[in-house]
Amino acid sequence: MTEEAAANAPQAAPAVSVVGPGDGETIVLGTTRMRVLEDGSHTGHRLAIAESVLAPHTQGPPQHRHGRHDEGFYILSGTVRFTVGDEEYDATAGTLVMVPPGTPHTFANLTDQPAVMLSTFTPDLYVQYFRDLAAGLAGGRPLTPQANVDAMSRYATEPATDLA
Repeated sequence: MTEEAAANAPQAAPAVSVVGPGDGETIVLGTTRMRVLEDGSHTGHRLAIAESVLAPHTQGPPQHRHGRHDEGFYILSGTVRFTVGDEEYDATAGTLVMVPPGTPHTFANLTDQPAVMLSTFTPDLYVQYFRDLAAGLAGGRPLTPQANVDAMSRYATEPATDLA
């Protein structure tokens, strides 16, 4: 086939990704269960999406900053406390929290009920961070603060130590 014919040939549409209610990759990190719905492999690595269930009284990570990705949190049920710098927000079902690169943040479920949130990562690089943490835990290594910092650093993320 000539180059011109190849250029004018019909192009196959990208494959549609459908993730059913019981599908997706499950990552368990302590009292948080994450279900990766899109790891970036169907979006050209522009976007990843995960559903997370935070058990009651789940503390989140230390405040941290992402250097290269936006992170979004849409609360599906329950209440999630977001700490952004020195401000706190209680996000309930239907609330969207968008965190741009460089903004210090963390989250926690301080209530007696589970909380469920949908998270977006643009681009997708941060999904591998969660996989790395889970692999370390599965390998019997404790999730020490230093191990967490080391994993974060591989994905352009650092603790917001100025807010500790």
